[in-house]
Amino acid sequence: MNPLDQLEPLIAPPPVAWWPPAPGWWLLAVLLPLSLWGAWYLRRYLPRRRQSAAEQSLDPQRLAALAELERLRKPYGEPAGPWLQQLNELLKRLCRSHYPNDPCHTLSGRAWLAFLDSRCPAAGLTRWMVLVEGGYRPQCHLDDKAVDGLYQAVETWVRKHV
Repeated sequence: MNPLDQLEPLIAPPPVAWWPPAPGWWLLAVLLPLSLWGAWYLRRYLPRRRQSAAEQSLDPQRLAALAELERLRKPYGEPAGPWLQQLNELLKRLCRSHYPNDPCHTLSGRAWLAFLDSRCPAAGLTRWMVLVEGGYRPQCHLDDKAVDGLYQAVETWVRKHV
């Protein structure tokens, strides 16, 4: 008699169940939602970061000029002469630092506005003759729309001049 015949029959393995999953599936179940949340967060965060990087591309002089421009009190309903003089002074200081070999800060009147427009036509400062004449008028008054338009033109010039 063969000794192998005395052995009992093999036990069949149980069928493979789908639950509980193997440890690798648990890891995937945790990492998939985390990676989806990370992609959503980066998609929302990165565009804002790129916008601030564009703002940071301005040199320190322009940023300081923009900050000074914001600090100037707009002359709503009061004489605009001092405000116009401050705007002109700000532009001349900025030109003196950006164009040291050009005597642009000595220009006045239409020549000054033409120089400003030659450096940034998008600002359209030639139509604002009041910028150079208003500081010399004793009672120069501008309506609110003109004040906002001139402010916007000067801000555009500070940001975009070459």
